Parts: sequence; C-alpha cells; structure tokens
Amino acid sequence: MKKLLKLGGNFYGLVTLFFLAWMIFIDSNNVVNQFKLSQKLGQLEDQKEFYKERKVKIKAEREELMSNPELLEKFAREKYLMKKETEDLYVVVKK
Repeated sequence: MKKLLKLGGNFYGLVTLFFLAWMIFIDSNNVVNQFKLSQKLGQLEDQKEFYKERKVKIKAEREELMSNPELLEKFAREKYLMKKETEDLYVVVKK
C-alpha cells in the first residue's frame, strides 16, 4: 500500500496513471469501443461466409438452368409468368 502511495506522489507515476486512465476510458480507441468493434468484425465475417456459400449455391443453380432448356422454360414460366403465343395464362391468387 505504501508503495502505491509513493507511486502516486511521484510525477512519473501520476503521468502514467493519467495516461492509462485516458487510454482506457476517454480516448476514441478505448477498451469499450475496441470490444464493440471486435464483436462487429465477428458478425461481418459470419455474414461474409454466409454470402460466399450463397454465391456458390446460386452459381450452381445458374449453371444447371443454362444447361437444361426444359428447366429454364419451367423457371421462366413460374418466376416471370411467361407463356407461348398460343397459350392463355391464368394466375390464381390465394387469399
């Protein structure tokens, strides 16, 4: 305890304590902000992995659609309500 009081009375000790308090609580790069930023970084990295996996899945589906004309026609009819000239299209809306 006496050593701590002696350190507090010393000019260099006071400057060191002030510097530590400044860096921990007051500075824009304080401990709380660094913790929040590291959590945000983790979330963004998780999202990055999700979108990479989704990109691979979409590319595989696209390759499958482009290689199979029947599947492409089915997709166009269902998604974009396309039809042939000799056909009539009826859209049934569920309540």
